[in-house]
Amino acid sequence: MSDLLKKIDARTKLAGTNKLEILLFTLGDDQRTGRKEVFGINVFKVREVMRTPEITTAPEMPSSVEGMVSLRGALVPVIDLAKYTGIVTQDKPEIMIITEYNGHTQGFLVEGVDTILRLDWSSMRVPPDMITNRMAGLVTAVTELENGTLVMMMDVEKVLAETCMMEETQSYIAIEPVKEDRYIFFADDSAVARKQIERTLDAMHIRYGSEMNGMRGWETLQKMAQQAEAAGRKLNQDLHLILTDVEMPEMDGYMLTKMIKEDGRFAGIPVLMHSSLSGMANKKLGESVGVDAYVSKDEPQKLANKLKEMLFLDKAA
Repeated sequence: MSDLLKKIDARTKLAGTNKLEILLFTLGDDQRTGRKEVFGINVFKVREVMRTPEITTAPEMPSSVEGMVSLRGALVPVIDLAKYTGIVTQDKPEIMIITEYNGHTQGFLVEGVDTILRLDWSSMRVPPDMITNRMAGLVTAVTELENGTLVMMMDVEKVLAETCMMEETQSYIAIEPVKEDRYIFFADDSAVARKQIERTLDAMHIRYGSEMNGMRGWETLQKMAQQAEAAGRKLNQDLHLILTDVEMPEMDGYMLTKMIKEDGRFAGIPVLMHSSLSGMANKKLGESVGVDAYVSKDEPQKLANKLKEMLFLDKAA
């Protein structure tokens, strides 16, 4: 536990600096393009990297799910990322990256891992339409290294949503609408996550606006603050809560929260952090920049409950 706390303390220093650490990996030479693409994943989501162990196949799984492995007594699903992304390669996935999202553990098969880089989120850009179309919306951010290599950040929420085979509709049935008129603004770079948030807010009958990253979110929030000032109103009369993801190109959720908390025009507006990063670490990082509360992704009922609590609506539905 002490080692974990040391790692968290070290990475807490990154919060509010708009920086991140990513592990670079490859999926093999794509026979269609002749290129070996380089992808990145947030180091905070990586538990360990190992040689691919023996995998036990399981019936009725998506084609990209190779099966299960036993990891210290726990069964972990294994996803072949080359198959999932549609990359046609003869290279065998010899490495497995063990990742953790919202307390769920899974293995990603890759051809190889390279290095860990510390980057600035401002260097991570929204992917151009060409990449978005070619990768079917799987890439949320891209950056170019000094040697000209293009690194693409995967939308892991999309990967897990399309391979876990959960009955998503059931997650929204128990969410009840609220009576008070409320408006929420949220920022998230994952199309899957944005859709889940929208479905939750629609079920609650809460109005909302959104942007696809922190930088665009901050620009929109600035306009809202200016409009409120021009109308002689306090912004918290019209905007009741800000919901933010952590990992976003151009500006991450920590930096967005820090800027909100340092701007007096946003006084009285709580910030709720919504992320798939591990709870303990993420909460400490969020606290360091003034986040008011934290809720994990992919759990609409928990999100709805936390929103009601923060909006003082827990008795209103």
